[in-house]
Amino acid sequence: MPAIRKAVFPVAGLGTRFLPATKAMPKELLPIIDKPIIQYAVEEAIDAGIETLIFVTGRNKRAIEDHFDANLELEWALLEKGKQEARDMIRNIVPSRVECLFVRQPEQLGLGHAVLCARRAVGDEPFAVLLADDLMHQDSGTPTGDLIEAYSRTGKSALCVAEVAASEVNKYGIVSPRSALSDNTWDVAGLVEKPTQEAAPSQLASFGRYVFAPEVFDILEKTQPGAGNEIQLADAIDVLAARGDVVANRLKGIRYDCGDKLGYVKAVVHAALRSDPIGSELDMFLREFGYQRSEAA
Repeated sequence: MPAIRKAVFPVAGLGTRFLPATKAMPKELLPIIDKPIIQYAVEEAIDAGIETLIFVTGRNKRAIEDHFDANLELEWALLEKGKQEARDMIRNIVPSRVECLFVRQPEQLGLGHAVLCARRAVGDEPFAVLLADDLMHQDSGTPTGDLIEAYSRTGKSALCVAEVAASEVNKYGIVSPRSALSDNTWDVAGLVEKPTQEAAPSQLASFGRYVFAPEVFDILEKTQPGAGNEIQLADAIDVLAARGDVVANRLKGIRYDCGDKLGYVKAVVHAALRSDPIGSELDMFLREFGYQRSEAA
């Protein structure tokens, strides 16, 4: 089974739910304390063994490229002020062994189209897709690493899933499981995008981590525009699943939707509570409002 060394990050969206903050700044650079959202996804990919990061960008997204590029003037300024640790931090955002590539999505024609734009950079090999909006945390390993393992074990494209409330299935792509391969992995018969509660085949929702066999590109090229007149990645996944070529892997940790204002605030609070030295002080502050830190924090 070929190793998975490339990851695609679709980052061309306009981030309209966070206006006016995102009028001049990509939503992917909104900070979670002192680190932008996109950096969490990048670090997850690198921890999973990814060596090539492919960012699918759009207009006004140059700041993302700048964030992952060297800034020699800033490095020199920090060194002159004796801030060696800060200089090393910004220099090592991406290790030297990791390559960053940037491709343009000329029109926003859907998530499936964004992934398709990366075809030339990916080539004929399996690859991961990470949506920066989904910030995930687990105590051991990474969601992307777990999907890579599932792909290596089964030879099938893999989705990250978690159970949601029945009242919330209409917000997600819902997996139709064919059979359980283990306690945390299922063969997938199909994927239904935002079904009604009555029509949902399960309560297993697909979230923003994927590993795909390269065949997905051929399917995306033939996929007609669906909901919103966009090329939907979910439609291509459904075709793969009908062939018996998809598995779903349960998320072992927690996930925050940073494309949603409440989800973003929750992610910031979660990260702050786990941060030294501000975590304990924030905990004391929140207790004034009757909040008590849980073991998960």
